[in-house]
Amino acid sequence: MLVVALVIALALFFDFTNGFHDTANAMATPIATGALKPRVAVAIAAVLNLVGAFLSTEVAQTISGGLIREGPGGVQVTPVLILAGLIGAIVWNLVTWLLGLPSSSSHALFGGLIGAVIVGAGIGAIDGGVLVSKILIPAVLAPFTAGLISFIATKIAYSITKKRERDNFKRGQVFTSALVSLAHGTNDAQKTMGVITLALIAGGLQKAGTGPELWVIVVCAVAIAVGTYTGGWRIIKTIGRGITDIEPAQGFAAEVATTATILASTHLGFALSTTQVASGSVIGTGVGRKGASVRWKTAGRIALGWLITIPASAAVGALAAFLAGLGLWGIILDVVLAAAAILVIFLRSRRNRVDHRDFHLPQPGAFVRPKKRKKAVAGG
Repeated sequence: MLVVALVIALALFFDFTNGFHDTANAMATPIATGALKPRVAVAIAAVLNLVGAFLSTEVAQTISGGLIREGPGGVQVTPVLILAGLIGAIVWNLVTWLLGLPSSSSHALFGGLIGAVIVGAGIGAIDGGVLVSKILIPAVLAPFTAGLISFIATKIAYSITKKRERDNFKRGQVFTSALVSLAHGTNDAQKTMGVITLALIAGGLQKAGTGPELWVIVVCAVAIAVGTYTGGWRIIKTIGRGITDIEPAQGFAAEVATTATILASTHLGFALSTTQVASGSVIGTGVGRKGASVRWKTAGRIALGWLITIPASAAVGALAAFLAGLGLWGIILDVVLAAAAILVIFLRSRRNRVDHRDFHLPQPGAFVRPKKRKKAVAGG
């Protein structure tokens, strides 16, 4: 029971990190174009993530009753292994946040769980069919699909409007970015619901094959909403400015493409990366707007992060599972090392803070750090 409680606590902390890690998916583009003020943007995202978490449980059931076999006829996955998987996911999430890298929180979670379960229960505990069809294939197709949709939408937007009319897309961005936040809640909050449900099933507190209970849905919705409100400004900076210079029409197109891709995937139970979708959409708009340039070096860095997220988080999860297998002291060591890693990353982030005050917008699409005022010299 103590381990199950610890799993739930860590799962909610992961949900919190997922929130601030993925705020950029919805709000980087309207902040970059000046359509929404930074604090207003993250507040809207938080509220709609909260609402979206109640709209579907398809993705949660992919995790709790699909990726990892559990219950009669399956492999017994213990709460200790789930604990180890969450440690892998949290540590990798925070490392990529520190680097300002828009990697996938979802894939960090899957990787951590896969690594831990393989070490503790064997590779047979992973349902290869679900892994390929529900996770790996969407991981490859989703960013390309979103990029293609945003490319077409950008072309259409620029062909049917005149230059002086394009600032009007800012109003549309308020609506479309809100839709992205709502869609994000329907997909990402469910992943933590699935993990907690899996822990309850593994601990014998819930029947195998059942979906998340109401209290699980509520606490996960609140955790991701609070995390979203904290901002995740480092990753907002990368997506909003690092990939391409975004104009309002591009931002609108990117948000439409992101929303359509996420909602379609949620309906099909695909646990895709909303980060990959959002980044792919922004790249598509950069290619689609005449005269725009995509910073392919940054895009390549992001793509590298996508490739290594599952194996990197799996390695951390596997190490945590190995230590947990040593018994009670191994579990304690896991928690202590995870807490130390979180503290070190937090302290490191304080050396180079990025927050809403860094978003000074003298003109649409611009992103500059506010200049520090010089102190007046006495007598001068």
